[in-house]
Order: sequence, then C-alpha cells, then structure tokens
Amino acid sequence: MTIREFKMPDVGEGLTEAEILKWYVQPGDTVTDGQVVCEVETAKAAVELPIPFDGVVHALLFEEGTTVDVGQVIISVQTEGGEPAVETAEAPVQEAAPAVAPAVAEAEPAPAARQPVLVGYGVSTASTKRRPRKAPAPAVAAQNGTAAPVAAAAPAAPAPAAPVLPAVPAQPAGERPLAKPPVRKLAKDLGIDLALVVPTGDGGVVTREDVHAAAAAAITPQAAPAPAPVQAAVAPAPVQAPAAEVASARETRIPVKGVRKVTAQAMVASAFTAPHVTEFITLDVTRTMKLVQELKDDPDLAGLRINPLLLIAKAVLVAIRRNPDVNASWDEAAQEIVLKHYVNLGIAAATPRGLIVPNIKDAHAKTLGELSTGLSELVATAREGKTSPADMQNGTITITNVGVFGVDTGTPILNPGESAILAVGAIKLQPWVHKGKVKPRQVTTLALSFDHRLIDGELGSRFLADIAAVLEHPRRLITWA
Repeated sequence: MTIREFKMPDVGEGLTEAEILKWYVQPGDTVTDGQVVCEVETAKAAVELPIPFDGVVHALLFEEGTTVDVGQVIISVQTEGGEPAVETAEAPVQEAAPAVAPAVAEAEPAPAARQPVLVGYGVSTASTKRRPRKAPAPAVAAQNGTAAPVAAAAPAAPAPAAPVLPAVPAQPAGERPLAKPPVRKLAKDLGIDLALVVPTGDGGVVTREDVHAAAAAAITPQAAPAPAPVQAAVAPAPVQAPAAEVASARETRIPVKGVRKVTAQAMVASAFTAPHVTEFITLDVTRTMKLVQELKDDPDLAGLRINPLLLIAKAVLVAIRRNPDVNASWDEAAQEIVLKHYVNLGIAAATPRGLIVPNIKDAHAKTLGELSTGLSELVATAREGKTSPADMQNGTITITNVGVFGVDTGTPILNPGESAILAVGAIKLQPWVHKGKVKPRQVTTLALSFDHRLIDGELGSRFLADIAAVLEHPRRLITWA
C-alpha cells in the first residue's frame, strides 16, 4: 500500500493561498484520476480541484473553511503498491513545515509501535478518533430537564429565576477545549477564552456560533444575577447567551478574504496609481431599444440572448476601432505605452463572492451572434461561481452596467492594467427634445473613466462621443464598421 498526497496547487498565476470551500469526498471513499475532490476559493475565483491518481481517501488534512498555503498537502490517498510509502502529487514532503489534519491534531498520541509516514501523522488500521471527553461532574436536575454542573460534595443550590437553556456540556476544568483551527483563530481575534465558551457542537466541540454568542454576551449589557452560594474551588458554569442577545450585537466582523480581498487591493492600487478622469454624456437610445426588439424577433438570432448590453458592447467595439489609441496599457517598468491590437472586453459581474471582471477574449473579431453567446456564457459562469482565473486576466477595457440596479450613473474605478471603464446607467422614459418637440424618449447616461496617462481629454471625449453616436443612431454599427 502506498500513501499518496495531493498538495494545494497554484490554480492561478502566482497565488499563494486558497480557502477550502467544500469537500466532495470523505475518508474511505474511492476516487479516480481526474475526479473532483474539493472546491477552493482563491483571491480570484472558486475552482474545483481534481485528484491526479486512483485510490481510497485516507485522510482530509484540512477542514472546510480553512485557508491553506499553496504547496501544503490537503488530502492523502491509499493506492495499490508494494511497501507502505509516502508519495506526493507534486513534490516531496517538506518535513520542516508538515501539514497536519485538524482532526489528527486533536487525536490521542500514536502508540510507540506505529510507523510514522508524516511528521505528526501515521498509519493506522482503525479510523482516527477524537479523545474521549472526561465524564462531567455530577449534576442536579433543573426544571424542563436542564442540568447544571456542581462541585463535588457541595450542596445543591436553587437556580435563580432566569430563562431555561438547553443542556450543554461544560468545558471540564484544566482540559484544552476542542475546536477547529478557524474557530480558534476567530476566538483569538475576538479576545474570547475558549475555556469559558459553552460548546454546542457534536462531541463537545466549540463552534463559530458558540464564539459569536460568547462575544455578544460580553458586549451586551445584562442585568446582574441574584447572588449564588459560593462553591469552594469551582468556578460557576458559563451560561450561553440567548438568541435575542446574539441578534442585538452592535457589530459584526467579517474576515476579508478571497475575491473581496483581492478586489479591495486592486481598487486601492488602481485609484492611487492611475490618474482617473471621468466624463459623462446623456443620450437618447430610443432607436437602439427598438433595434433590440427587432433583433429579438429575428429568426436568424433565435436562441440568442439579445439585450441592450449586447448593442452597447458592440458600440464600444466600433468606437475602439475608430479610436485605437484608447486600447492600451501603461508599462511602468519599461516606461512604455503598450498599444493592444485586440480587445478583451471585460464585463463587471456581481457574484455572491464579490465583484469580478471576466472578459470576452478577442471580442473585436466576433460577430453579433458570437458576442451574444460570449456574454451569455460569461454571465452564467460568473453567477455559478465557476469563473476561472484565466477568464479574468489580460482585459483591455471594461463595461459595468449599474443601470440594472436603477442607478443613473457613477464614477467607476479602472480595472488594474486597463485604460478605460464605461458605466452604463438606467434606461428610463424621460422628456426629450426630439425634432423640435418635447417627447417621451428612452434616455440613459454613460460615464467613462480613463487613465489620463494613456488617454488625454480630447481622445477620451471623442471615444465617449462615438459610443453615444452609435447608440443614438444604431445604423452606424454598419456604416462605421
């Protein structure tokens, strides 16, 4: 039998860590080469990881929700072979920085006859189990079946009048509380002593909810309880905060990680590196909206998603063709402007994990139908959280459609490395002077932010005006192409 190990790979370019979102296998499950075993979230996207060999899952070395450095072993698999040995899917095990499963860290010490195959881990014919909890101190029955720990040989005292809570095991004195590494870190960040937290998890494990409850109880003013008889050498058992007190906490702290973390870093870097200029234009898009409806009814485009964003994207591509110098990037190291002869058109997408900007590769070379398909696939993949890091790299210009939220316009921040970003506002029926008369027309506002190192005021203004001209008279999609 051979124990083979699979390390956390670099699923992007230069990423250093990833969070394990979900395990799809458990110890004892059979896996095959190429089978997806877990989903991880990097700073750029959620990615599914396939195992590169066949065998039976031996151990999962990290729990869900744990952030793991690239290169650390995350799963071990028993494979057919000769003498017991350890192999890795990528590189030899680094004994200086072993990866130990949280469950193993809480397990009983291995017998002396056990042959270790990893630092802090070994082979066993039986499944790894947590150490048994010490028997709780004798308890006296309370109303509704609850029980409260009491000191040995101490007389029972009547409980003060208070809401009755479900029975939970208290942490035995002098014993290290059971908790997963992320929970320990959360308790440390919140300044909570795990020994004073009432565990509600299976087997007396402290959960994240227990820590939050303890934190809420610490900051929520509570009425002083009635004095209780002193029990020699035994501290009173902590009481879990009621749900109402948890809900009344004045603050909630959310760890910044994954997509949200890298987005924040990118926006700060962009805002304080590229000198932003934003220009606005309000225009009549009634003809474009009529064309959208006509294209929806066109049998040649049956099955395709036709919407205003599609024609706006096409208008941007036409305007880039007329003003190619806007499609560039700034190379700080070489002190050069890099003109791009291709357009990777980014579309900002809001997802449950945060804002991402995947792009349609070589959008300039696509027909209207191909562009529609690209947009549909991009949006569907983003909503499912399956956008790959490659889909978010090497963008040139981005469109963000804030109008879907009913917003008229905004001043968008550039996606790092790109020259411009176009914000599209809500399209609304408004009074507009048309052919000398005030009429209700479909009107929207566009906002273009651009890097003033690459695009001066004249070029930026011409580019934005060309986009507006196409949307006001969409026949220019043909005449200007």
